[in-house]
Amino acid sequence: MYSTTKVKLFGIEIDSLTLQQTVIQVGVWLQGVDKSNKYVVTPNVDHIVSLNKNALFKAAYDGAALVVADGNPVVWASKLLGKPLPGTVPGSDLVPALFDYYQRDINQSLTVFLLGAMPGVAEKARDNIHRLWPNIKVLGLHSPIFGFDQSETESLYIAQLVARANADLVILGLGSPKQEVWANRYCTKLNAKVILCVGATIDFIAGEVQRAPVWVRQLKMEWAYRIFCEPKRLFKRYLTGAIVFPQLVFKAWKQNKD
Repeated sequence: MYSTTKVKLFGIEIDSLTLQQTVIQVGVWLQGVDKSNKYVVTPNVDHIVSLNKNALFKAAYDGAALVVADGNPVVWASKLLGKPLPGTVPGSDLVPALFDYYQRDINQSLTVFLLGAMPGVAEKARDNIHRLWPNIKVLGLHSPIFGFDQSETESLYIAQLVARANADLVILGLGSPKQEVWANRYCTKLNAKVILCVGATIDFIAGEVQRAPVWVRQLKMEWAYRIFCEPKRLFKRYLTGAIVFPQLVFKAWKQNKD
């Protein structure tokens, strides 16, 4: 387990870990005996912008057991501000890397619950997981109804569903800030060791949404690929980030300078 250095940026503390270090840290928690319901969040530009105006989202970040940077602009900003992070830890990379770790490196089984994605998608993800990583056992899955997070009754029903499955790891793919706020409120009821708040990762594993080609990711241009694939859903979000995030970086730089 790593005694991680925390870097304070934009009002939150980000753990200074590489992808592999994050996998090992999460692996330590998963191999422990306690169902401590630790949840992990992965800030990107959209998160940083939202954190400044959403108190519930900020509270969810403050309650997270691990905060690792998802997004090259966050890492670039950390370097510009003299608090360099070692690299990005996207949720869509973290989950497969964790599964690889259990399948290849330590050759142990891991039990999982998939919570999120549209009806039928989690089933495809489960089948792909069992095919690609035989040591990973999906014990349950659920696609929540629209607006479930606004209903205490529905949220408690889902929490009980997850708890009864008795899985060690919950993959939470509900989108931000919904997944982080929901995790903060209900994590203690999930009977899990770790909850990963990882957005569209279930869709990626299912093959419903395609990741950018490796060469595009190596060029740090996955954001452009995603806008090209989903312009209606993502253009406004990325445009807002492109306008507001540099202002936040400049504000932080000025405060450091003063």
